[in-house]
Amino acid sequence: MTGLGAVFRPQLAPERLRAVARVADEAGLEELWLWEDCFREGGISTAAAALAWTERVRVGVGLLPVPLRNVAVTAMEAATLHRMFPGRAVLGVGHGVQDWMAQVGARAESPLTLLREHLLALRALLGGERVTTKGRYVRLDDVALDWPPEQAVEVLAGATGPRSLRLAGEAADGTVLTANTPPDGVRRARRLIDEGRAAAGRSEAHRIVVYLLAATGPGADRRLRDELVAEGVGDVPDLGVAGDAEAVADAVRRLAEAGADTVILQPTGDEPDPEAFVRFAAEAVRPLVAG
Repeated sequence: MTGLGAVFRPQLAPERLRAVARVADEAGLEELWLWEDCFREGGISTAAAALAWTERVRVGVGLLPVPLRNVAVTAMEAATLHRMFPGRAVLGVGHGVQDWMAQVGARAESPLTLLREHLLALRALLGGERVTTKGRYVRLDDVALDWPPEQAVEVLAGATGPRSLRLAGEAADGTVLTANTPPDGVRRARRLIDEGRAAAGRSEAHRIVVYLLAATGPGADRRLRDELVAEGVGDVPDLGVAGDAEAVADAVRRLAEAGADTVILQPTGDEPDPEAFVRFAAEAVRPLVAG
């Protein structure tokens, strides 16, 4: 069965998160995802708050930009969330938006090398290993977590291009794809991820999470169109969906058929009622997808 979730977009002020998270929990939404977009809201701080305010919903962070974070700090924060809220935190990392990384003096000459080194060290640390490594960017000397997660946890990677998708298959436990990924893009991503998995000799399951830009209610068509145009993808077919629950569920099913394991509904940046959007995802769309 395809997993379903929704995004709390960081265009909303942080103080709005509590109400949205509680609606997600009460309505039975499976996953609520958060973003660490520069320069809006911190991913770990918002995830910790959302998890503390709720009882059941899984909370994902997609993504933590690795140029901003020492891998030991990422591991410490991730492990803390997993220990306090077992089975409910989902963390993804990525190389970040390069213009933003340049703004803060953190842009890496080889983002792919950095992401590879970060993923390998992070998964080892979260797996309870003691790590010594001298990479181009990641350097650890006899580092181990005192409080690693008590059970195996997944580390997801954000990826778009062929090299990063193959790397995700090789070095991550799952992949996060942006809302600019149509069904054919999901199929292509799955093939490239599987190439990376095969090259690394990995046979365990690899979860693909895909964002789906969605709008419903008054002005839905206009809001969807405006955002796609603003993102420079207004002419790309099969991106996003506007309409009622059946229309959204049909778009979710198309992504699932293409290889998505989890689809996260992403409201437009000007969504007028984020609480209602989350309730719509949980109570109107979820039954249609499950059925």
